[in-house]
Amino acid sequence: MSASLLRKGLELLETAGASAPRPKRAATTSPPSKQSLARARKKKLSRPQKEKATVKGKVIKSALEEYTKHQAVDHFQENVKYMTSSHFMTDSTITQKVLAQNRGRKARDRRQEEEKKKPEGTVFTEEDFQRFEREYFGGTGTV
Repeated sequence: MSASLLRKGLELLETAGASAPRPKRAATTSPPSKQSLARARKKKLSRPQKEKATVKGKVIKSALEEYTKHQAVDHFQENVKYMTSSHFMTDSTITQKVLAQNRGRKARDRRQEEEKKKPEGTVFTEEDFQRFEREYFGGTGTV
């Protein structure tokens, strides 16, 4: 906005404000009395208060207890005792069936079959080699 428009607007407000002045409140210089303070307190207490969050019923936990609760617990001894107890033993025939069923399913469980080694040597005799030499090379067969 330009300065001239602001000046014109202020002049209009001054002329409009001069025609209807507003009455100002009279400032009270006396301090509030004890009775008015008591009434104000009573009025404030009688109002329904907002529900505030309380710690009623909340159990305070120590940091040490929280830390130990979240630590891993060693159940090894209990598990060994449970596994070695005799009242949960299965029949040996059943365990052998289960082991036989699961054996060999993984590559690491399969046994490497030993390759049958053929004896060193050939199936051809010396006569066969001489005949081959005569047919293909035209030689006499004597070395």
